[in-house]
Amino acid sequence: MTCCIPNWFIRVCLRKKNPMVQQAWREKLSLVYIIFLLCAALAFITYGLNRTLCPSSGTNTPYSMVVNGNRIPVYNSDVRVFGQLYPMDVMKSFFATKGLNLTNDYENTDISGIFNGDTGNDCSSFDTTTSTTLSSCSLVDPYGGGMIAPNNTCLSLAELKSYYKTDMGVIGFDWADLDTKSITGRGLVLLVLNLTHYLSQSPAPFGDNVDRSIRANLASDISYALLYSPEGRAARKCMNARYKVGIMETETGGCIADTIIMDLMLVVIIVMIVIRYSMALLFQWFIARRLVKPGGRSNWLAWRSIKGGNNDPANHIPGPYNNYGPMNIQNSSSTSLGSGSSRGGTPAFSEQSSAVGLGGARSDIVTTELHTVMLVTCYSEGEEGLRITMDSLAETTYSNKHKIFFVIADGMITGAGETKSTPDIVVSMMDLDPTMTNPKPASYLAIADGEKQLNMAKVYAGHYKGVACITIVKCGTEEESDLPKAGNRGKRDSQLILMSFFQRVLFNDRLSELDYEIFWKMTWLMKGVTPDKFETVLMVDADTKVLPDALTYMIAAMANDITIMGLCGETRIANKRTSWVTAIQVFEYYISHHYAKAFESLFGIVTCLPGCFSMYRIKSPKNGAWVPILANPDIILEYNQNVVTTLHEKNLLLLGEDRFLSTLMLRTFPRRQMMFVPQARCKTVVPDEFKVLLSQRRRWINSTVHNLMELVLVSDLCGIACLSMQFSVFVDLIGTLVLPAAIVMTVYLIVNTAISSNPQWQSLALLIAILGLPAVLIAITTLKFIYVMWMVVYIIALPVWNLVLPLYSFWHFDDFSWGATRVVAGEKKDKGHGDGEGKFDPSRLVMKKWEDWETERTGQKFNKKMTLKTPLDTPSAFDGKSSVTLSTASFGNIFNDRKMYNSSPASTVVNST
Repeated sequence: MTCCIPNWFIRVCLRKKNPMVQQAWREKLSLVYIIFLLCAALAFITYGLNRTLCPSSGTNTPYSMVVNGNRIPVYNSDVRVFGQLYPMDVMKSFFATKGLNLTNDYENTDISGIFNGDTGNDCSSFDTTTSTTLSSCSLVDPYGGGMIAPNNTCLSLAELKSYYKTDMGVIGFDWADLDTKSITGRGLVLLVLNLTHYLSQSPAPFGDNVDRSIRANLASDISYALLYSPEGRAARKCMNARYKVGIMETETGGCIADTIIMDLMLVVIIVMIVIRYSMALLFQWFIARRLVKPGGRSNWLAWRSIKGGNNDPANHIPGPYNNYGPMNIQNSSSTSLGSGSSRGGTPAFSEQSSAVGLGGARSDIVTTELHTVMLVTCYSEGEEGLRITMDSLAETTYSNKHKIFFVIADGMITGAGETKSTPDIVVSMMDLDPTMTNPKPASYLAIADGEKQLNMAKVYAGHYKGVACITIVKCGTEEESDLPKAGNRGKRDSQLILMSFFQRVLFNDRLSELDYEIFWKMTWLMKGVTPDKFETVLMVDADTKVLPDALTYMIAAMANDITIMGLCGETRIANKRTSWVTAIQVFEYYISHHYAKAFESLFGIVTCLPGCFSMYRIKSPKNGAWVPILANPDIILEYNQNVVTTLHEKNLLLLGEDRFLSTLMLRTFPRRQMMFVPQARCKTVVPDEFKVLLSQRRRWINSTVHNLMELVLVSDLCGIACLSMQFSVFVDLIGTLVLPAAIVMTVYLIVNTAISSNPQWQSLALLIAILGLPAVLIAITTLKFIYVMWMVVYIIALPVWNLVLPLYSFWHFDDFSWGATRVVAGEKKDKGHGDGEGKFDPSRLVMKKWEDWETERTGQKFNKKMTLKTPLDTPSAFDGKSSVTLSTASFGNIFNDRKMYNSSPASTVVNST
């Protein structure tokens, strides 16, 4: 599509010298072409289809109109000749050339009687000495008197048309004008003919057969009756030449087809909108509350869960855990779900102990004890934002024994306006153990190209307000220590540190140096609870405030339904009234959750779990074993791509990693569920400057488009045909691409409605439905009518949402930077993700089995009789100088009970379920 643009033009004129940048620009232009064609197609269907199928054939003047319920003839100051209107002044001049005086008495009359309209000699065969079709060639004055044509010869219609060539229109008749009882209409047929003169003639000039057909079809359509015989077909042309007084206002086949098409489209779109809103309400009323209640959903409300195996008690049997020493803790902490029983026949968990763990007994919510990681990724945030986030997580009502902070600082970054770097801020906020204040850098394989694939990170272990806390600071290698943004590899790399860690732990795979540092420090902080016991991970951005009971609700939903692999809560805006930029976002956030995500939740397929506040299941129990979900090798392998070349891949992996992770989960596990839990809420700070909003939405819109392109190809999503999520995703994709055309046509529709006497009611009804149903949704669900005011603000800002932001985003498809969203001190412009430099040296990356790392750290020589030293031992057990013997399983058997679903002892390949 861009073959006509030479490389030298892009290199010289556009200053894009890098071949990869040139290719991205070409791909962007191709996508813009496609978007333009879609917008043009929408404009054609909306407005062009009518003009194509039902073109305007000129202006017709109505013969009559309805006034106060009565149909009366329309007065016109001009005169009519065989249905054609002519100006009175022109006709006076024409009659004067014939020596006749046409007065104003003839205004609004038909003067066809003085003309010979047979310009094609169609009546020559019917005009004989005994009968003629020609009129008397005279006029009768409505006020008395009249006139006769010179020499009793009718005036020539052809001469009149040559004298005045302008078309003023034709008299148009309605079916109501055809009345056999009225004087003016008793002889009207199609094409509208005045047969008064014909009916008074004897004998009939067209023959008896034609005469019977005419008299039997007065005031009706006689067109087809005349076509049944040769005489009728010949008479038809002559009748048109002699008796025509106008045309019938009828719709052509094209006009009828256009009306049917537009009505069908209107019905389909309104039905789709009503169904989506109805399904959103159905979720809000009947499903949302049951997600967290004991017993969960049942009957038809749980059809996706039942299909996924939630009704099978065997699937609720927790898989085996590793035993790292004599852990004197509650047995319930080793289980995963609140139903079923363990292999030994003991209850899966203790209701009493779990209720205490959640801060007291509650009857309105499932009580359970799933160990949870609270992942907080940070980049350039300041202390205030970080402290708000971590305070809110630490103060959640969920048990401190079953949650741990996992904070990852993405590089040695100092935010704009900050005096300390983000890693220094995070570490200073922690209560560090004295032995953990200066950890050594540990190597790991990062998401990058070239030599940056090797990265180093420090693992700090301590507590934050009584909650165990692991902080990972990506500090970079020695070679990049003096460079700006040392250690920075992106948010996706931070997520993969956690995901890859759990994958290796669950499969007893080789661990990197960083993995092992996380492993033993995490176990030490959790007092012997090893990482393989963690089942869920809460992902939160470092500018989000989580409400106190949000984590409890999310865990309850996870425990209630093992088929849920991911969920999100409602994100609200903390700075609503800061500026007009924040004000226009309030309703957009509300409707995206309570309409879009609520509708998708009825299918169990929320297409995007926002990175600022989402929870994923690390693993799920099934038949007494574990199915890795977030830690699934298929997901991690595709999410772990470090060489990204095409524009499509870059938009997926560099700009919209959170949405792409949701896409991968749905694509890998289409029979499991992604849900929205409205009871779990958080607040976040949104951009308050337009340039920041523009930068943020550029990333969001572009990643949305490319992720929907991926999801629309997943054929086994829930539903059938037009009632499927695949169809819904397709509609969302097309709707996103044609937003600019839609808003332009909306403005045109509003203006046209205001100034037109015949507005397009179908389009107007559609617009009212689209804009009005959200208000109904608000009124029914939340009863917070303040959101109606926020909706008004949002509607006023529709040109920004549907025109400015999409157009800017589409034209910047090839911009992979984060823009002004995260500003770093001293950095004038975010350069995005540059190409890799140098060559990766794999020898510098050390990977070992857990037992080898443990032997190296403790200084104990490995042998099968050796007993494992655990973090429950005294600190001297970790200094490598002393040994503590524990009553625990031998080292060689420590991983034997880590059973994965459908796995064999010789293989670690897991079937995706």
